[in-house]
Amino acid sequence: MNRIKRIIDALLTIVLIPLMAYQVTGEALHEWLGITMVLLVIVHQVFNRKWYKALFKGNYQSFRILSTTINVLLLISFALTAISGMSMSNHAVPFLYNLVNVNTARVMHLAFSYWSFILMGLHIGLHVGAMTARMPKNIKMVLSIAFTIIAGYGFYLFLKSGIASYITFKTHFAFLDYEKRAILVFIENIAMIIFFVFLGHNLANVVKGFGKKDNSALKSLMYIMMSVIVGFVLNMAMVGNASTDNMWQSNTFQNVKTLETEESVANDILDKEMIENDINDNNINKNINDNGLTSSNDIVADTNNIVEVKDGFIKLDGGTFLMGSPDSENWRIDDELSHEVTVLPFYIDKYETTQKEYNELMQYNPSEFKGDNLSVENISFIDAIKYANAKSLKINLEPCYEIGNGFVIWRENANGYRLPTEAEWEYACRAGTITPFNLEKSLDADDANFYGHYPYEIEENYFNDSVLEARPGTYRGHTIEVGSFTPNKFGLYDMHGNVNEWCFDFYAPYNVNDKIDPVGPTSGTRHVYRGGGWNDFAKNMRSAYRAEAEDTFKSYNLGVRLVRNASDREQREIRINLLDNNFSNNKVLIAYFSWSGNTRGIANEIHNQIGADVFEIRPKKPYSDDYNTVLIQAQDDQHHQRRPELLDKVSNFNEYDTILLGYPNWWASIPMPIATFLGEYDFSNKTIIPFCSHGGGRFGQSITAISKLAPNSKIGKGLSIHYSGGNTLSSDVNKWLVENKIVKK
Repeated sequence: MNRIKRIIDALLTIVLIPLMAYQVTGEALHEWLGITMVLLVIVHQVFNRKWYKALFKGNYQSFRILSTTINVLLLISFALTAISGMSMSNHAVPFLYNLVNVNTARVMHLAFSYWSFILMGLHIGLHVGAMTARMPKNIKMVLSIAFTIIAGYGFYLFLKSGIASYITFKTHFAFLDYEKRAILVFIENIAMIIFFVFLGHNLANVVKGFGKKDNSALKSLMYIMMSVIVGFVLNMAMVGNASTDNMWQSNTFQNVKTLETEESVANDILDKEMIENDINDNNINKNINDNGLTSSNDIVADTNNIVEVKDGFIKLDGGTFLMGSPDSENWRIDDELSHEVTVLPFYIDKYETTQKEYNELMQYNPSEFKGDNLSVENISFIDAIKYANAKSLKINLEPCYEIGNGFVIWRENANGYRLPTEAEWEYACRAGTITPFNLEKSLDADDANFYGHYPYEIEENYFNDSVLEARPGTYRGHTIEVGSFTPNKFGLYDMHGNVNEWCFDFYAPYNVNDKIDPVGPTSGTRHVYRGGGWNDFAKNMRSAYRAEAEDTFKSYNLGVRLVRNASDREQREIRINLLDNNFSNNKVLIAYFSWSGNTRGIANEIHNQIGADVFEIRPKKPYSDDYNTVLIQAQDDQHHQRRPELLDKVSNFNEYDTILLGYPNWWASIPMPIATFLGEYDFSNKTIIPFCSHGGGRFGQSITAISKLAPNSKIGKGLSIHYSGGNTLSSDVNKWLVENKIVKK
């Protein structure tokens, strides 16, 4: 019996090492190793029944307290690891998928798998003393010194691996090096578990030897200290050997951060002492001139129609800047053509419009996330200009907009509140910078409210984030109070993240000949919004990134920041026509792309409810079945904007009025087979109603990607489903169909 138990113990340790080497085994083998571990643990508990019978009997001395605590915690950790792992299973036990909410399960599984790894090592260490009791003392001494060094190396690996973030529930995925040789992965895992075995063994000796005269407790404490020192020394040595380029970059960014912090502190002090609108004018002019921009002194303007208002807005004196992004900017899009633009002076709100401000004037709060000082969201372009007019009327300013039946007229020289033009917004966001973000470094979750797990350039470095300038951080999953982060150099808060902000312009390619205070084209089907929101990846929060949507579009991450004139603009009126939303829904096609089966399940549920035709979008060259491989393939296709050839075509596409378009949210946008599908047919005067499966980011920027590829279509209200949707899928789909007036034929 004891021999079998020891064999089971040995197998548990043997299976643990490859189980913790996911980058070597891959998803399917990892799941089956996990099932094997569960079975071995169950068998181990059967053979360990005497321990359970004695659990509440006898006296508890210090060692028994230590060992019982570790064993109980290990059992709990094993159980939670197993439950969370099976809740995400695609291979071994797929029928248990979503047993626990998958997003929660992902965080749990990562944390508790490493806790199990740590506690398993400690558990083994408690028994080392009994296994080496008959070993000669001189051999024990040599082994103690050797294992002190090995354990120190294991502690160093623990420090550099990011496991501390995993076990404290700070991230939902592990950063693993998939290019590292398998043998090295196993060696490093063995070294790490040796550290915890070593720690458990010496903790046992400390507890057992406490109060004895043989100094065994002190010796064990010294061994622990020595291994920890070895780990710290190795860690410092490796950091010290970083490349000169990386060190230079770190120091450079540290200096920029220091300068920005000093400026923001100075601005905060000024804000407390003054509320006049021309606050910081001199500093703003200095920032413009220091960056080689043209001062507003070069622009002559009549200011007779301008009224001083104590509303806390900041005056920007305008100037010339490069709008768009250079060809070298990573993840740029073709519509970001870099060109020189001059903007006139204007006032701009330091903050995004809050729910309190909006509710006081409009007498309702449409926001999904409620809070007086949270940004208002879920407002359309029409809602935003109505709010601007209401704010103007409240303090007797001339409203900028006349809203008629199917049109809006902007009187450019009115002194009331209005939406910024796209050029004004980017000028204000950049604050004299020419880098992807106005911090002049990559954003992290301490700089802005966005999907912090996905900083800039994570897509191509998902499995090795050590090369990134900003590391993955917190994903808050909702809006937060305005002004929670350091402002840009103009004193403006949240220009990146929290909520997107409506601009007035119709979306179109830039007119590079329109250089002085451009307002965009006078016709179009979509309006621009900028800045990125709480659920966006960093690549979509760049200063140059352009999103767009219809004038009736509303979203949980889309709000507004108002501006007003600081000098007289031209005496002209710009009339824009609003989109006609009366498209037919007579014949419906369900078209979808699915990789894991989640989107296919949603499409099948839609079909069951309305009986519409179904078309599966399938690339001729299928994506890999392996999750990690498809992550790389998907981002690479998206990065290069490929259009994979599709296997089939819809022969009677022109007969359909409405396309229910389904896809998984891949890298905060559409999979490229969807882009191919949108490019193969004419969607003019058709309605596209998107539905997607996602892992936490909802639609990301996928709807704006669809809008750009089908500019003459109407976009209906979308449905985002978390993974497979669970028990509420049927009711969620039904509610969505009713909202879009799609009925069973």
